[in-house]
Amino acid sequence: MIDSLTRPDPDQIRRWLDDVPDPEVPAVSVMDLGIVRDVQWDGDVLVVAITPTYSGCPATSVIAFEIEAALRARGIEHVRVERRLSPPWTTDWITSQGRRRLEAYGIAPPAENAGGPSPFDRFLRKPLAIACPRCKSVNTERVSEFGSTPCKAQYRCRDCLEPFDYFKCI
Repeated sequence: MIDSLTRPDPDQIRRWLDDVPDPEVPAVSVMDLGIVRDVQWDGDVLVVAITPTYSGCPATSVIAFEIEAALRARGIEHVRVERRLSPPWTTDWITSQGRRRLEAYGIAPPAENAGGPSPFDRFLRKPLAIACPRCKSVNTERVSEFGSTPCKAQYRCRDCLEPFDYFKCI
């Protein structure tokens, strides 16, 4: 049992949350994706604020459950996970470690700055040159706007001929 004298500080809790994998891309943690926005104590209750990658993300409930389970396994009995929709999550919140882990897992990380052009501007521009996460060639082509999940697009490398997902820039 953790009391007010022995309770871990938010930095320690963030390190523990780095062991909680994303349910759709288990190679990255919820911390890698930047969806954990805040960790603080409210009396005896640990409050963890998360921002889903998009408001309709079906994995959000599973992520909240996994965070609660991980913290209870560490002895924290009273946990509340709150959804925070503002500011909205962007792919800019993915950590550099998260980008490396995505690529090592075979998913091309987001290639452009989400704080840049609006989605409308991006739609009108020439398609991005997405590097193959396996051979690093940019001789790739988009096969489908949607990959294994709605937040990814399906690409194929023309050099090594491998298909891969691209984590879309949001």
